[in-house]
Amino acid sequence: MKKHFMICVNNHGYEASLEIRKIYEVLIDKTAEKHHQIRVIDESSEDYLYPEKYFAPIRLPSITKEKLELVTA
Repeated sequence: MKKHFMICVNNHGYEASLEIRKIYEVLIDKTAEKHHQIRVIDESSEDYLYPEKYFAPIRLPSITKEKLELVTA
């Protein structure tokens, strides 16, 4: 499965779980998307739902994505 990454732009109420300006792996969750949430692997190394407005999409060069995928594998 292809991995997706987003950058955290807000962590209000989730300061212990999310770091602003940090890149996080995002898992596809169609049900969560219907509720304007996304499933993120956070600082606990577990996946949790967060408001989608707390993250922004980023475009990474292919080589960077490959390296991130190796690290998170």
